[in-house]
Amino acid sequence: MSLALPAGRTTGRTKRRPNYRLRSALVETVCLAFAAVLVIWSLLPVYNMVLIALSEHSAVFSGEIFPWDPSFHSFYVVLTQGFWYLERFWHQFGNSFFIGLMTMFLTLLVGTLASFTIGRMRIRHGWLLTNAALLTYVIPASFLAIPFYRIMQNYGLSNNPWSVIAAMVTFATPYAIFIFQQYGKSIPLELDESARIDGASPPQVYFRIYLPLMAPSLVAVGTYALLLAWNEYLYQFLLLSSKNSMTVSVALAQFMNSDEAPWNYMMATAITYAIPPIVIYYAFRRHMAAGLTMGGVKG
Repeated sequence: MSLALPAGRTTGRTKRRPNYRLRSALVETVCLAFAAVLVIWSLLPVYNMVLIALSEHSAVFSGEIFPWDPSFHSFYVVLTQGFWYLERFWHQFGNSFFIGLMTMFLTLLVGTLASFTIGRMRIRHGWLLTNAALLTYVIPASFLAIPFYRIMQNYGLSNNPWSVIAAMVTFATPYAIFIFQQYGKSIPLELDESARIDGASPPQVYFRIYLPLMAPSLVAVGTYALLLAWNEYLYQFLLLSSKNSMTVSVALAQFMNSDEAPWNYMMATAITYAIPPIVIYYAFRRHMAAGLTMGGVKG
């Protein structure tokens, strides 16, 4: 026997369903609007850089929101070093690559050796070394700038790219050790034991078994270290002063020394300098995601 509802009456479910749909649509609209504002806010400085780079020097402060007569002359001047601030551009670009590549190589070397020694050689209380290295991040890098400057000056490394490399490796290595150690836990120890039974020495296990299986994390941490050194400014500004030793990021600040800064050349230089890290990131982004997510799970 069923009881029919009186005409005009509805259940609580049918009343709540339209309200739920309306509330869900309202939340989605607000989220989309907020996301659009964030995207515009993030891309506006980049668009301003491109706008200035494509404009002539006389039209930089014209207030136009679109380059009606775009010109790639600024990029041509940068690539041909046709301005006296850019007379050593490619040499400084090479300095940036040298610092970035050496930072990446030394970070991978120190990080993999430390994680292999702690995780695969089963050193007692090895976790203390990992935690002690991570504790260095408690002190902000900016606080260590002056002590680093004094140390490099005492050792005769002032105005030398190796001083920046040493500083960058110091900041990147603790993170690298943590990621490598966590990622290494996914590699069975039985592989090492089997190799040692076959007569493999620890260096052979490191080069032939450990490193090949750590490839995703190597790509992730290597890209991180390279981009860290590439985007660094404070330590490069403090430790590199001559035009032959400085990088592009430091040389860009030299554009502000004149009474009338060539903004179009400066923006073209900044865009040119930003292309390599963008290419590197998008080339290895899948490997970075795989390496960081696998290494970031503790267990």
